[in-house]
Amino acid sequence: MNRNKIWIGLLIGAALPFVGYAILLMVYDQLDAIGWTSRTGLSDNFRQRTLGVIAICLNLIPLNYFQRRRNFESVRGIAIMTVLYAIGWVLYFGKTIF
Repeated sequence: MNRNKIWIGLLIGAALPFVGYAILLMVYDQLDAIGWTSRTGLSDNFRQRTLGVIAICLNLIPLNYFQRRRNFESVRGIAIMTVLYAIGWVLYFGKTIF
């Protein structure tokens, strides 16, 4: 199967941060339920901002995978989605961090 298609990169680049954010949020909620985390001393949306950045950075894993296999069209798709997610993150959280 030829994985060197831009639409494959776009699909992976869109799905991985979305699914990763959901998983990270569930893990963090479980840690909060058993009392291993605390919100004292943190800003109101610190958890959302941090998990969002980590979820966006999850795109580095398939990006590196496709880069090593020289599937540059897939890399291009993942990079496009990563930039779009990063722009959305800055637009959504920009007022609270700047």
